[in-house]
Amino acid sequence: MRRRPYWVRTLLASAALVGAFALAGCETDGVSIPSKALKELSPETVALLEQKRMPKESQMLARIFKEEAELEIWKQDDTGRFALLKTYPICRWSGDLGPKVKEGDRQAPEGFYNITPGLMNPNSAYYLSFNLGYPNAYDKAHDRTGAQLMVHGDCSSRGCYAMTDDQIAEIYALARESFFGGQKSFQVQAYPFRMNALNMARHRNSPHTAFWKMLKQGYDHFEVTRLEPKVDVCEKRYVFDAASPDGKPLRFDPRGRCPAYEVPKDIAAAVAEKTQRDEQDTQSLAWRTPTAPSRAGIDGGMHPSFLAKLKTREQMDSDGRVRVTSGTASPASMGNNVNPPRTADGSLAVAETTSDTTGSASRRATVASAEPSLTDRLFGMFKSSPTPQPADTQLAGTPGAKSKQQAAAPARPAPTQTSAPASRQQQPKAEPAVASPPEPQLRAWPGAQPPAAAANPPAAPAEAQAASRSTGNSGGAMMSGAQPALSSSSFDSRFGSMR
Repeated sequence: MRRRPYWVRTLLASAALVGAFALAGCETDGVSIPSKALKELSPETVALLEQKRMPKESQMLARIFKEEAELEIWKQDDTGRFALLKTYPICRWSGDLGPKVKEGDRQAPEGFYNITPGLMNPNSAYYLSFNLGYPNAYDKAHDRTGAQLMVHGDCSSRGCYAMTDDQIAEIYALARESFFGGQKSFQVQAYPFRMNALNMARHRNSPHTAFWKMLKQGYDHFEVTRLEPKVDVCEKRYVFDAASPDGKPLRFDPRGRCPAYEVPKDIAAAVAEKTQRDEQDTQSLAWRTPTAPSRAGIDGGMHPSFLAKLKTREQMDSDGRVRVTSGTASPASMGNNVNPPRTADGSLAVAETTSDTTGSASRRATVASAEPSLTDRLFGMFKSSPTPQPADTQLAGTPGAKSKQQAAAPARPAPTQTSAPASRQQQPKAEPAVASPPEPQLRAWPGAQPPAAAANPPAAPAEAQAASRSTGNSGGAMMSGAQPALSSSSFDSRFGSMR
């Protein structure tokens, strides 16, 4: 593909952004597009796009997970399906798990939102931003209030999802390139957590369970197709990939009765099979999985990689007393308005990771220091060392993420042709895992073992057991009356006569 010179692309991007203001009904007289909104993608990101066979101007989709504090950017590759490009740690989100209901509740929205060029703000007070478009049709049908809820920089949130300035600059540039390629809007799917069986079991007693099960339907549609689900609202609920049975246009009234519609059979079958499997796994896990701990008194969350930078220290004063001092100074990369989540007693609230059997992770809020405490250093000899995290779990936006993420990406298999390109079909083969967390499988898993079965280790071979027994001093292997042989330096040989 022949690429336009940089100055031509900049001019066209400027015209596109100014046009977006006009389409949004904004005043464009005197509007100047700042250079930060026109910044080119880094060479590392361009190389990653090429490695994953994703045209820079291809369509984009974003997924947000509150509890894990992660934002994913997906791009269409040369097969026409979406694949994960990067996972960004979220610097700050506010409120609690659950949807936004009213103005001033500090809740970050959950649901499905379409971001048009008119919702992009190059002159944001928080470096760069895009408006989520809350309230959407579903929110309005439930009389929910609030406005100006963004994804922005500066790591400070009051109902928004806040990134670092460097992160939002890259996300903004990726969206700009997709708009430049002809995409009219990109979808943001905002979830309370990764919608797997373990997390559904952990949150089974939440008052938001019915709402989250509805969101999971859209989550599953994307999981089995790797295509952006078509989202409509009727009867005050979301419906996904609705098609007209007779080819006539469908009209959806968010508060009214749903029109007669159907979901393509291949998608409906794959989603139904995944839903049934997940429900069985959730029921299996519920009896042996504790419910998620209360988040009472904790406002929102922050990814552990950022919490680790806001260190809590213990210092010993002249009287020998240990005093705890909470760090408030943040690295320059996190901005000047960082307000980390804290518990009711003022301690930093950190997310502790609990992995499920499929390798995905969920996190629960606890109180912890970002580095070993003085007590731990004094008495650490009696504790075991934590297991280091593998290098390939590095997230985008954290130190060393670019090189590790590229090195961990496996070669992509040859694309599979579909028989009917015009219709959405189930992906017959699994997408390779390209980043942490691993990408889910793109199939219906008929007859597969449930995740819990994979967690059971195989029995030890008989040869290994026999070898283990042969190394011990069993009574049958000794002559009657004989004493066991002891090392001359052992405790029994030196002090046995004193007992």
